[in-house]
Amino acid sequence: MKRILFYTIALGFLASACHSNAPKEQPKEYFEKPHNKDTQDVNRIMPNEKHFTFVKQLTFGGNNAEAYFSFNDKGFSFQSDNGAWGLKCDQIFYFPLADGDMKSKKPQLISTGAGRTTCAYFLPGDTEILFASTHKTDVECPKVPERTDHKYVWPVYNSYDIYVADLKGHIKRQLTNSPGYDAEATVSPQGDKIVFTSTRSGDLELWTMNMDGTHLKQVTHELGYDGGACFSPDGKKLVFRASRPKTPDEVKEYKDLLKNGQVMPIKLEIFTCNVDGSDLKQITHLGKANWAPCYHPNGKKIIFSSNSEGTKGFNFNLYMINPDGSNLEKITNDSVFAAFPMFSRDGKHLIFSSNRHNNGTHDTNLFLADWKD
Repeated sequence: MKRILFYTIALGFLASACHSNAPKEQPKEYFEKPHNKDTQDVNRIMPNEKHFTFVKQLTFGGNNAEAYFSFNDKGFSFQSDNGAWGLKCDQIFYFPLADGDMKSKKPQLISTGAGRTTCAYFLPGDTEILFASTHKTDVECPKVPERTDHKYVWPVYNSYDIYVADLKGHIKRQLTNSPGYDAEATVSPQGDKIVFTSTRSGDLELWTMNMDGTHLKQVTHELGYDGGACFSPDGKKLVFRASRPKTPDEVKEYKDLLKNGQVMPIKLEIFTCNVDGSDLKQITHLGKANWAPCYHPNGKKIIFSSNSEGTKGFNFNLYMINPDGSNLEKITNDSVFAAFPMFSRDGKHLIFSSNRHNNGTHDTNLFLADWKD
């Protein structure tokens, strides 16, 4: 999830949007002309998105999310439930940027096609991708939990474990194999550590491990959901989303939900800490749901998704903030939903998920923005 998030996070917020105002196609004057005479790409930029010069649509149907660049910036991994590709629930794919977009070209399937998957991320060398999957427990899609007392919840599937596959979709190894939830994994830019979320201690905490799954170390220890972690460019710090139940009623509700394999994501803030868990700091104090954080390649900014200014719970946009919590700036101007941002390693591009230009459907597509700063 850049993982919030993991993809079920995206589906969680999107599902709530599906029961209300579906996004409409924007007026034509919102879009600029194609790049040049040699391409038919249409600029999907929205008003007041001053950091973007061009926004290209990459997918065209279904729910597509958690797109993460390869180390060489030449391709990306992502997850999708696009029914046109024969999918019943989220599976992992790889797509080279040189192939353009997925309007007529299907991406390479990386996961097995069985169970549900989430949170794919490249390993150093760009020949392998790690992701979490439930396929070993059941080839069918696990059941999505229903709302509890009319409150939205995310599933925390105990059948998730973390696997590594090559770019042809062959599973090479399994990195975790313990009872409980292991998912939301990302890789350090230095290629020496993996951070992920696990319930192996009894709570949803951040853990790190070596690239081969050894040397497990618990990073966070406070009660609440810690997830969607991302390394800083120098590999020394982590940024992540977290809930912190405080009152007796909040603590009881959190623990009861977790026992049932659920978590309620309506109160999340962005935190940072050193990779060993020290110097823990809360960066945002915006209220509502703030999630899917990622560092800018210069290490001086953090980009994330938030509904703090939305008039409804599903109105999410991208924001940037300094690591000390100062200089909050709105980046996207989506009418319904934007999340899962990641910068290319060179800082020239931003890939993200959005409901923009979906012709009034509930589709969430991937977009690639040219970043001008």
